[in-house]
Amino acid sequence: MSKTRKIVLPPMLEVETVPFADGEEAWFWFSRCQVMRLDGARFIAGMVETPRPCSPDDVYREVMKLYRRRNIENEHLKVLGSYGERLMPPDEYTHEERADVPVWKDALTQLGDALKKKGIVQ
Repeated sequence: MSKTRKIVLPPMLEVETVPFADGEEAWFWFSRCQVMRLDGARFIAGMVETPRPCSPDDVYREVMKLYRRRNIENEHLKVLGSYGERLMPPDEYTHEERADVPVWKDALTQLGDALKKKGIVQ
């Protein structure tokens, strides 16, 4: 016989959050959070120096919504993932990265617009 348990959360303090400047800042924040998660970190709301208006998962969900709606494609996801791991954007002056620059900019413009509608980006 299963018993339903009631979970009572502590009251949330009203905290002023800082939205991201653009989609790129939000993406790199998400990427840093993912690296820390893979290293075993756990995120607790309110335990950060700069409170953000979302969780890292919110940024991921928006990227996946853009992908499902076909606003971005596999190529965009590969470029976002590759440069997100490095925590730096593609360099237009490097021959190997030059072709990734327009894909990167397109993906982050789409992401920035989607996050702006949610109040996550200014």
